[in-house]
Amino acid sequence: MAKLHFRFKTPKDIRNSIARVNNMVANGEMDTKIANAIICGCNTLLGSIRVDEQQKQIEELRNIVNELERG
Repeated sequence: MAKLHFRFKTPKDIRNSIARVNNMVANGEMDTKIANAIICGCNTLLGSIRVDEQQKQIEELRNIVNELERG
């Protein structure tokens, strides 16, 4: 199998990679075990990105509350 390159920087990149893997499996170009490993990694990355984004939102809300409390 040729070396594969996927982008995993943004949620959109990850979703595109998942779609690409699904198409490769459907076309018989990729083994399902390899696809499962890639998709599992993608899901882990998406979860991590989600947590990071939530943490940023929490921090922004804290800053807003602190500013409001100061008057």
